[in-house]
Amino acid sequence: MLGVRCLLRSVRFCSSAPFPRHKPSAKLSVRDALGAQNTSGERIKVQGWIRSVRSQKEVLFLHVNDGSSLESLQIVADSSLDSRELTFGSSVEIQGQLVKSPSKRQNVELKAEKIKIIGNCDAKAFPIKYKERHPLEYLRQYPHFRCRTNVLGSILRIRSEATAAIHSFFKDSGFVHIHTPIITSNDSEGAGELFQLEPSGKLKVPEENFFNVPAFLTVSGQLHLEVMSGAFTQVFTFGPTFRAENSQSRRHLAEFYMVEAEISFVNSLQDLMQVIEELFKATAMMVLSNCPEDVELCHKFIAPGQKDRLEHMLKNNFLIISYTEAVEILKQASQNFTFTPEWGVNLQTEHEKYLVKHCGNIPVFIINYPLAIKPFYMRDNEDGPQHTVAAVDLLVPGVGELFGGGLREERYHFLEERLARYLDLRRFGSVPHGGFGMGFERYLQCILGVDNIKDVIPFPRFPHSCLL
Repeated sequence: MLGVRCLLRSVRFCSSAPFPRHKPSAKLSVRDALGAQNTSGERIKVQGWIRSVRSQKEVLFLHVNDGSSLESLQIVADSSLDSRELTFGSSVEIQGQLVKSPSKRQNVELKAEKIKIIGNCDAKAFPIKYKERHPLEYLRQYPHFRCRTNVLGSILRIRSEATAAIHSFFKDSGFVHIHTPIITSNDSEGAGELFQLEPSGKLKVPEENFFNVPAFLTVSGQLHLEVMSGAFTQVFTFGPTFRAENSQSRRHLAEFYMVEAEISFVNSLQDLMQVIEELFKATAMMVLSNCPEDVELCHKFIAPGQKDRLEHMLKNNFLIISYTEAVEILKQASQNFTFTPEWGVNLQTEHEKYLVKHCGNIPVFIINYPLAIKPFYMRDNEDGPQHTVAAVDLLVPGVGELFGGGLREERYHFLEERLARYLDLRRFGSVPHGGFGMGFERYLQCILGVDNIKDVIPFPRFPHSCLL
């Protein structure tokens, strides 16, 4: 018994004895480390990829980036460290003290105490080369690596910020977000350029549809938004859409993202145009505010002069001209067009870009298109022999058409004359309503000045190309 008491006393003594303990290193992103206010030696841990290695006689310098910011964090280590495996592209975990940097190039640096290599990278075999500014065309060959470059990293951070800004705009404006289906049995655009779905393998049964009707990848969420606009006065969706259009142009993709909205109790195009202009400007302002370094990189290296062009767009009210006025401007132009402008024919990209330039490189709304060239659901203006509908497109510098929309025909007898589709929606509690759609990638092209749409989406899909 005496022996047990002695043992217990020993245990108490040992457990209460003080012993040194290192405070666990706080894990920080590179962005948070660069913005840290406390630079008095706080121990932190960062993880990321090596962007550069520079070895001096007594000191080893690394720059590490984790995608959270354009700027990398400078790591200072002892030169005695074996740096042979610390190569460009290698992934690492570094623990050390965050201190104020004596250099004017950065505010802070990480004094490394421990460097752990997570994944090696053979810099010679790696297709992305250190200090080499690869053309965007070259990077498209490597969709699995191009996100590690500064330029694509900046574009993708801007894309993320613009996505959040669009959701924020609609939420603050009282819109309800609707998840419209990707698989659909309708063709909202009526263009016939759809990807049809069929089950593969053993599930495929000849002459039998999986859904009992032909099914396609969606080209638009408009029909489903119109359904929802019978219960909610303001709705929007933001998701992928698909077009089986055999085009290799710089403006087209087979898979892209669309922002679409539908608003009930709208009686004029002016109401729609106001929302469109506010959405364009609010999103751009938030991107400029939250991603200044990333936007500056794009404007400096991809599109010099784009900063001034964007500021010009944001500070001016968007212009409005009718389709008829637009055709007259094109007919009087001294420029020779590939496609001759005529009333009753769709405007081509060359026409759209000329009109924007004619209007002082300010975004311009084109309104009241001929009924014959717009979908059946556009509201009839009942304007005599010309016979136009309340449709609107927004044309922007460098891109051409960015938004397309209009008032929907809510009057039953007008639709009955055209075709029976949508009639049930018009028979039961119909209201005047309208909506619009915006190609998200084209929006990014517009604000950043990126010439090719394939460079503003993570994994571009287009004819004869579906890498990864």
